[in-house]
Amino acid sequence: MRLGSMQPYFFPYIGYFDLINYTDNWIVFDSAQYIRHGWINRNRIHHPNTGWQYITVPLNKHGRDIPINKVIIDNTKDWKNRIFGQLTHYKKKAPFFRSTMDLVEECFSVEENPISKLNIYSLERICNILDINFNYSIFSKTNLDLGPIEEPDDWALRISEALGAAEYANPIGGRSFYKEKKFIEKGIKLTFRQIPPLNYICEGYEFIPDLSIIDVLMWNSPEKIKQYLDAHTASEE
Repeated sequence: MRLGSMQPYFFPYIGYFDLINYTDNWIVFDSAQYIRHGWINRNRIHHPNTGWQYITVPLNKHGRDIPINKVIIDNTKDWKNRIFGQLTHYKKKAPFFRSTMDLVEECFSVEENPISKLNIYSLERICNILDINFNYSIFSKTNLDLGPIEEPDDWALRISEALGAAEYANPIGGRSFYKEKKFIEKGIKLTFRQIPPLNYICEGYEFIPDLSIIDVLMWNSPEKIKQYLDAHTASEE
């Protein structure tokens, strides 16, 4: 069994969905400490004039050591309409504007106060549209007995052991945090995923890799995205 695990990001980049598509089971790691200026409540889309801009979900004030699953959205602010407004510039040129807006509107229609629940629901809907099998468990609800956690990669190792995974997959950007020997000693293959950018024409805009999946969906059909993901999964098998 191939296992993957990441924090529940807000409309993440396509590499996140490559990991889900590559793995058999997924752990939503919602118990990690929330880090400011990360990807839990924001992501990047094209700016109407040049470069990129953030779309952001405002959060209630909270302590520094709070876990992600305890972080609450500040719904006193009109953040949904603000994000809708930030996306309207795609309308004139992006061929899949309407279907992508429908998806975002559906995700935002769910009244979830914790940011983690909004993000998990959004991941479900995106995977459904992309025909990706999103077989997931929420870490805070698994009650796994992991034993002592002494180093950053112990989380992945202990979860893999507890679930009987034969392989654990992670983005290549996190390679420096992992000691492959520890996984090999436990009979677990450690895989680092790095796929080439999905290059696409975005008329009137500069192509910028690794923007939010929202941007990818604006310019590409779900079928094209899935073919791209499957092609790079097959090349690793």
